[in-house]
Amino acid sequence: MGKELLLEIGTEEIPAAFLPQARRDMEELIRRELAAQVIPHGAISTMATPRRLFLSVAEIAEKQSERVIEKLGPATRAAFDAQGNPTPAALGFARGQGVEISALETVITDKGEYLVNRKKITGAETKTLLPHIIPALIAALPFRKSMRWADFELRFARPIHWILALFGGEVIPFALENINSGSLSYGHRFLSPASFEVSSLADYLTGTRSHFVIADPEERQKIILAAAEAEAESLGGKVFYDQDLLDTITYIVEYPTVISGSFDANFLALPKEVLITSMMTQQKYFPLIDDRGNLLNCFLTVSNTLPRDKAVVRRGNEKVIRARLSDAQFFFEEDRKIPLEERLENLHGMIFHTLLGTVYEKVLRVRSLAVEIAALLNPAVQERVFRVATLAKADLSTQMVGEFPELQGVMGREYALLEGEDPLVAGGIYEHYLPVSASGALPETEEGALASIADKMDSIAGFFGVNLIPTGTADPYALRRQSLGIINIIVARQYPLPLDVLIEKSLLVLGKRLTRPAAEVKMDILAFFQSRFANQLISQGRPYDVVDSVLSTDKTNLVTALKKIEALETLKGDAGFEPLAAAFKRIGNIVKDFKGGLVDPRIFESEAEQNLYNVYREIKEKAGLLIENGDYLTGLQEIARLRQPVDSFFDAVLVMAENEQVRENRLSLLQAISSIFRQIADFSRIVTPQ
Repeated sequence: MGKELLLEIGTEEIPAAFLPQARRDMEELIRRELAAQVIPHGAISTMATPRRLFLSVAEIAEKQSERVIEKLGPATRAAFDAQGNPTPAALGFARGQGVEISALETVITDKGEYLVNRKKITGAETKTLLPHIIPALIAALPFRKSMRWADFELRFARPIHWILALFGGEVIPFALENINSGSLSYGHRFLSPASFEVSSLADYLTGTRSHFVIADPEERQKIILAAAEAEAESLGGKVFYDQDLLDTITYIVEYPTVISGSFDANFLALPKEVLITSMMTQQKYFPLIDDRGNLLNCFLTVSNTLPRDKAVVRRGNEKVIRARLSDAQFFFEEDRKIPLEERLENLHGMIFHTLLGTVYEKVLRVRSLAVEIAALLNPAVQERVFRVATLAKADLSTQMVGEFPELQGVMGREYALLEGEDPLVAGGIYEHYLPVSASGALPETEEGALASIADKMDSIAGFFGVNLIPTGTADPYALRRQSLGIINIIVARQYPLPLDVLIEKSLLVLGKRLTRPAAEVKMDILAFFQSRFANQLISQGRPYDVVDSVLSTDKTNLVTALKKIEALETLKGDAGFEPLAAAFKRIGNIVKDFKGGLVDPRIFESEAEQNLYNVYREIKEKAGLLIENGDYLTGLQEIARLRQPVDSFFDAVLVMAENEQVRENRLSLLQAISSIFRQIADFSRIVTPQ
């Protein structure tokens, strides 16, 4: 039985957005360090509130596991001379290891026999290691923003006030700046700020609860949701929320109390999204809805204390939301005085990027590109797509979007509808921003989908064109997300839109804004899209080698590439696939550097050659028609019939014959066969057992 490790870092209030990742980082850091120190352990758990990060590890061994370290020396052939005496190489190795030559052993590796020194390491006691491990872990915790305080060197999310660190109930002694580790934790800042002793996890959970702290965020979340649902039911409604809001509220309180409030029903005349944004995004309130999904003029807020008088808190929250909604109502009424089309002039004064011009210039580029895409895919919607692209950015100059940036597109749609625009145009204005995340909702209308592709493609081409390309994790203009948005729209709507054509048109529209050669930019963007598409497919569980083999031959048509991947993945599941792939890979390797030529059946010297040629001609016609019609699986199954005659060919003939004419003819036949299956994939990239 091991001992229990407890660590609590008590701080000033840490932003809610930092805490979920901090919990994951704490767990990963302690797991990695215990593994590096060869210290066995049990379950790891983490908890967090605004004022504390907590870690517990069960059943940590009291000492490191004993281990043997092997140090490889010189090969035995170099370590001993012909008489078996150690050479200077062997003597030097033994001396460097601090052992006699007789203590060295030999080991057989894939490179031959070598000398080896095996050193047994006795494990140190865990309690002597933890005073170094724990402070290093605290200092290593990463945050998106850290700070220093007083004159200390330590950086952390917020100033640290206390550190609880116990191993088996005993304090792990160390100091971090001016803070000494100890066995004390502290209660709720306002309700019970006193300290209390901790000796175990059970003590900690009991002590925090008795001091008005629900330390476990999962438990806090259940308490919040249950209390909110009960309060909503008493008001005749249901809680409206998303997981982001619930998580945020969970991490801004230590002891949650749900309090209801209301606002003037006249505010319900505002667009629903305005009310939701005001309550959820800005105030972190839960809106309430009725059974039909309509907003009620009620809300719920979660307090981090037990108020003496809930009515006082309720009135304060109502005052705040009334001011917010009054502002929104004013903005809404003022914005409606100027039609969207007249707002286009204001976009001249809004910079999209210093190297790519104004938002107005972007509107013109997007409109031109969107109309061209519509001409390729669905000419019937060109006029509406033109209108969508014209008005798509107009709401950026409204007061409402200036106050609530999250409502860009939403307000454009609402104002367009109120101005009598075609609902498809209004919907497209909103949808041209979709998807807003890698897995977010896609545009539902053709107009929105085409405008979205054009808008995102203009941004990608523009930033690549001025050499502002994502590097590593840095992607300040969200180009990775935008490329995935284009990919997902094209695949979902089965658009026959080749990426090279799309990229060329967008670069042409950018014109003189480009600071790099268009051909170079095009290749970079194609590679960027291919990488994003491949990563997405692999993350969805597609085999890496299948994805790689198809995308190496079909780089521009996302729809056909995906269908080919699905077909090849299905075929790969068949029992006979591995020998088939091996045969095709063999062909690919043989003809890799062959420039090609025509096959002349008159030069054949064996029946195997003639038979392979006959089957090839038959399959080329059948498979070609199937592939042309998009039936890739049946096409692959037809191509698979080549395996037997290919195997017979290799058994019967020597491809690299001495006679140059015969050799060239056989290579030409194999290259012709290779070209058939390269219509679907490069089989040389398929992983098969050696």
